[in-house]
Amino acid sequence: MKKSVKKHVFACFTLAVCLSCNSAEKNPGNQSADAGSTSSDGKGQSAVVDNQSAKNVVQVAMASKDHSTLVAAVKAAELVDVLSNAGPFTVFAPTNAAFDKLPAGTVEGLLKPEKKNDLIDILQYHVSVGVFKEDMFQEGQQIGQVNGGNITISKKDGKIIINGVATIIATVPASNGIVYVIDAVLLPPATK
Repeated sequence: MKKSVKKHVFACFTLAVCLSCNSAEKNPGNQSADAGSTSSDGKGQSAVVDNQSAKNVVQVAMASKDHSTLVAAVKAAELVDVLSNAGPFTVFAPTNAAFDKLPAGTVEGLLKPEKKNDLIDILQYHVSVGVFKEDMFQEGQQIGQVNGGNITISKKDGKIIINGVATIIATVPASNGIVYVIDAVLLPPATK
């Protein structure tokens, strides 16, 4: 009796699989109709549409009018999908005004295709893997960045300062980490 039950269950399972495969072949455009919150055009994590969940670190930056330069740089470096993934990430996000402090022509130069590797290095110097909350920062603490370099934390008058040049001016939680808005661009130390 047990063998016939197993055969019956297996036959039902096989029939269900065949029917669903046949249905998908006849109507491929209907495969994700029930999903409603995803797009699967092979574009990567950034192509997922989700209006219900908290924004990821890239979406936080894209929603800020003060981070359009950073967003343009992330797009030029093709890092949108990477930073849209689960993370978790701690991102130090310079404002447009921070980029304006750089010497004239620096940003435009970095956005050129031949400078992509330099741009990636700079942007990765603004990202840590893991979530570092403000109460975790200690004077003199060094935090490893994605590009392989380290940043150094200091505190002055209750403010958190990165590498002695960038002050955290706002904190924005994200679904895949945390974004610290900073008032200066962090430049990786020159390699020897």
